[in-house]
Amino acid sequence: MAILHGSWQPSDQGGYFFLWGETWRSLSAPAIAPESGILVHPLAMTHGELAAWLRGGARDGVSLPPELWKGDRLTSAVQEIQVVALPTDWSDGAPVTALPRLSGAAPGPDSPALGDGRSLLLHPWQVPGIRLSAAQTWAFLQSLPLGLVNGHMSLLGDDLRYWSHGARWCLDILARSKFVPRLLPTESAYQARWQPLLDSAVDQARLEHFVRHMPPASRCYGPDGAEKGAPAVFLAEPRPLLQHFLAALLDAQVRSLAPAQTDRGVPETVVPMGAWLAALGQPTVQVEASAEAIAPLESALATWMAPIQHHLAGHQAFQACFQLHAPTEASDRWLLTYGLQAVNDPDFRVEAEEIWNHPVETLIERGRAIAQPQETLLRGLGLASRLFVPLEASLDQPHPSHCVLSPLEAYDFIKTASFRLQDSGFGVVLPPSLTNRNGFANRLGLKIQAQTPDPQANGRLGLQSLLNLAWELSIGGQTLSKREFDRLVALKTPLVEINGEWVELRDSDIRAAQEFFANRKDKATLSLEDALRISTGDSQTIGRLPVVSFEATGALQELVTTLTGRRSLETATTPAGFQGQLRPYQARGVGWLAFLERWNLGACLADDMGLGKTIELIAFLLHLQERGDLQGPTLLVCPTSVLGNWEREVQRFGPSLKAWVHHGDKRLKAKAFAKEAARHQLVITSYALIPRDLKTLQEVRWRGVVLDEAQNIKNADSKQSQAVRQLEAQFRIALTGTPVENRLAELWSILDFLNPNYLGPRKFFQRRFAVPIERYGDTDSLRTLRSLVQPFILRRLKTDREIIQDLPDKQEMTVFCGLSAEQASLYQHTVDQSLLEIDAAEGIQRRGIILALLTKLKQICNHPAHFLKHPQLSSTQRSGKLQRLEEMLEEVFSEGDRALIFTQFAEWGKLLQPYLETRLGQEALFLYGGVRKKQREEMVDRFQNDPQAPRVMILSLKAGGVGLNLTRANHVFHFDRWWNPAVENQATDRVFRIGQTRNVQVHKFVCSGTLEAKIHDMIEGKKALAEQVVGSGEDWLTELNTDQLRDLLLLDRSAVIDEEL
Repeated sequence: MAILHGSWQPSDQGGYFFLWGETWRSLSAPAIAPESGILVHPLAMTHGELAAWLRGGARDGVSLPPELWKGDRLTSAVQEIQVVALPTDWSDGAPVTALPRLSGAAPGPDSPALGDGRSLLLHPWQVPGIRLSAAQTWAFLQSLPLGLVNGHMSLLGDDLRYWSHGARWCLDILARSKFVPRLLPTESAYQARWQPLLDSAVDQARLEHFVRHMPPASRCYGPDGAEKGAPAVFLAEPRPLLQHFLAALLDAQVRSLAPAQTDRGVPETVVPMGAWLAALGQPTVQVEASAEAIAPLESALATWMAPIQHHLAGHQAFQACFQLHAPTEASDRWLLTYGLQAVNDPDFRVEAEEIWNHPVETLIERGRAIAQPQETLLRGLGLASRLFVPLEASLDQPHPSHCVLSPLEAYDFIKTASFRLQDSGFGVVLPPSLTNRNGFANRLGLKIQAQTPDPQANGRLGLQSLLNLAWELSIGGQTLSKREFDRLVALKTPLVEINGEWVELRDSDIRAAQEFFANRKDKATLSLEDALRISTGDSQTIGRLPVVSFEATGALQELVTTLTGRRSLETATTPAGFQGQLRPYQARGVGWLAFLERWNLGACLADDMGLGKTIELIAFLLHLQERGDLQGPTLLVCPTSVLGNWEREVQRFGPSLKAWVHHGDKRLKAKAFAKEAARHQLVITSYALIPRDLKTLQEVRWRGVVLDEAQNIKNADSKQSQAVRQLEAQFRIALTGTPVENRLAELWSILDFLNPNYLGPRKFFQRRFAVPIERYGDTDSLRTLRSLVQPFILRRLKTDREIIQDLPDKQEMTVFCGLSAEQASLYQHTVDQSLLEIDAAEGIQRRGIILALLTKLKQICNHPAHFLKHPQLSSTQRSGKLQRLEEMLEEVFSEGDRALIFTQFAEWGKLLQPYLETRLGQEALFLYGGVRKKQREEMVDRFQNDPQAPRVMILSLKAGGVGLNLTRANHVFHFDRWWNPAVENQATDRVFRIGQTRNVQVHKFVCSGTLEAKIHDMIEGKKALAEQVVGSGEDWLTELNTDQLRDLLLLDRSAVIDEEL
């Protein structure tokens, strides 16, 4: 993996973008700093490596324009060596050494502490890379998908990410036609260039934002043509660098579109004008004309651009400003006053009278210097008068300071002119009540008071339940009667005064109100879903009238304030039937589930892996049982691989819950199923059976439906996703650690199951949210979506401050996995055959047969391919353990974590490594006895220190169980068991040791119904004694007689997880 970097490099020829990459390498020693000259960056990719990576990266959306390639190689013309100053570990010892820091590396427990003559400083390095023209830069940066700008495996450095956003701003400037043609003098000739016009308040603010946030790495490139032998550090100024970048990219784009437009209507005799226009649309920017011939054109262009020259020249500290004042009681006229406003502080304003009273070159006002204040004001007024004609008359005055507007002129200023002025670089200040021009707060609309209906009369509430509603007409916060409304309409003016404030009275709102009074005033309805949307900030209308004020009372107020976060949830007490103790955050989770269930609202519990979603659900069901509200069974749907795990966890933590697993080829159907389900409080089944047994499942009136690993319904078109939506239940819960894995459509699918139609139909959701957010990075749509879904998703992370203090440093969890039918058949056949041999053998031969049998059974539990010596793994479905491992690793990776997988079989690791790489789409490391010492050290070094190292390492228990420091991982999987706690703990301690800064989760895999499960139960039942007996490994098993051994090896057929039709 590589991290791409790059920055814009200004030059006399127009500039270019330098693109390079760095990759992690294990370096034996730092470079010795030379007395002169500059070393090549040891972690930088060579031209060949960068070309190969970019060719492969094209599938991820990172690609270069085709003209840069010659076959699989980059053309030599674009290959470049650039001097870049980078953070470097510098040692002043003998000899002096230097080592550049890898950009993605964050200081951690293994980072060497600075000291002993070492320091961190900027130092120049030679870096191989690619030189892109402005047009090629545009194509490259625009092609970078927004999805690569986040996450733990980011391919883009901060510098490249910054320029990609700059290119998108340039696209916005182009779309708004905010550019002008220029005639620019150079030392030898004149050039025709297109230049962005950053005159609007939005662009000025954006410019300041970009300047402030330019990464230091973007400024540390040597100037074009810098000597490679002179060690020096170059720090470019952010503002001119950014402005040059925008101008070059915009010029290239406009030039590519301009050829057919620039030569129209210009007589051939007008040589300078024709040459200038032609040069604006050609690759060559030079204007072919003499200086004497160009002089008149240069003068004419200067006059034409005089009103905007200050914007083209660069940063403007102050701009002309217009403030609108409402009429006094004695008049209906509005007053528009003039002044100057600080571009970076809209609240800093100086009135025109103050400026005219101080005819100075520089006005000092409240500690700030305003250069040429009168000239700046007059220039602004002259340009503004072209955009808003009523200003013209006031300019006849020697010292213009204001103008008077009629109500219609004031309305025109508010609705249209103010936008044009702001877009042209002027400040506008409106009365506070008129500033919210796009919102509903000061519009004519409905003021709503709502409360829930009597629950005894209407039964359980739901999203579509109608509320008791009281409404009033309101504008500007003032309630209106029908008579007062008619009086305002009779004024026939778009601006009216209400309660001392001026507000807009729109014709469309007047018509909607008149229609509402005539037809709908007694039919107005509001559902609970509508109330929640309004409370979360989403706009709502009733009869085309906006809801401008909403007040919830009674129980509805409790719901609204709780779901919107304005009121904290009550923590649930641990149910009496719960065998254990809930951690504080788990008790809050149970309280949250209980609160939403009370309102018949679906809930998505999306806590990180290891925080105890299973425990929280069991405690929630016990909470319902304790209050006598578990009348009817709850259906739990989960992956086949965790059926046994759920059954064991319920028995362990909630033994009073009657649980039943609906599974296997002999499972009940139709009414027999319904009768059996009625005798239980929890029915557990798998996703695979939902579409097959849908009619059977619909025979039951479910108290609730719970989806574990709810990402299994992320595809709304899948059979299982469509089937679960058809199950009727009083409450619905989704458990998942990854509510969104790749696309927002997955979130819609889960939320639509929980609360049908809350986010609208799928096509509407795609149009309203998914496309704007995923394709265009629309933050407003993201904010709206977050406010809509936040009430129904509870997500806590292991890294949350209030969570991490509740967690133990190390959590050990047993993961029970079922057997496939193939595994069960192999297991039973092997046991039967071996028991006959054991019964006929004695002494050492008998011991050898038993130990060989144990090895075979472990291999079968791993995967049939392991036992049968197959060369590769073909299917997850053949092994319950492998199914569960893949599911858990996907969740580990989605949380940005890393994992170690221990096995006692090197041959199993060799099968597992390529399988995981294919299935998970990323590299997996494998450390075993056959790895040479140097490779082993490099592998450990890479896993610990490479910012983009593989997220999983497989280790054989013997080769990787001791002597290694792998604290970068925080998950440990014991795939097969050694049954020697000391050995397993030693392996776990590769992660859980000094230097580990995170909570460690240890997952011990056990196959249900097999020898593994029975030995596990023995150890857990009498742990201290068992550890003494089993502490030496598996030798104790050889001392059992044949009957004892048969009991231990007997297969429980209920553990078989294959689905049968």
